[in-house]
Amino acid sequence: MTELKTVGLFALTALAEIVGCYLPYLWLREGKSMWLLIPAVLSLAAFVWLLTLHPTAVGRVYAAYGGVYVVMAIIWLWTVDGIRPTTWDIAGSVVALCGMAIIMFAPRGT
Repeated sequence: MTELKTVGLFALTALAEIVGCYLPYLWLREGKSMWLLIPAVLSLAAFVWLLTLHPTAVGRVYAAYGGVYVVMAIIWLWTVDGIRPTTWDIAGSVVALCGMAIIMFAPRGT
C-alpha cells in the first residue's frame, strides 16, 4: 500500500470515528434528535471495519492512527466548530503526523 493510500485510509478512519462520536454529543449536549444515534452507530461500525483494512500489525496501526486522529480533530475544530486553529494546534498536528509517518513508514527488519 502506498504512503498516500495509507494516510488517506487513516484520515477516513479518523473521520468515521469523529462523526460517530460527534453525533451522540449533539444529542446529549445540544438537545438534538435521538435519531442521530443511528448514523452514529453506523459511523462507528465503519470505523471498526476501516481499522481492519490497515496493512500492518494492529498495535502499530493504533499507535500511528493516533497521529492522524489529532490532525483530523484539528481540521474538524476549524471546519465544523468554526474555531480557527492556533499556531500551537498546527505545530502539534505536524509533530503528531511526523510521529505517524515514522511509525508507519520506517524501514523494518524481518
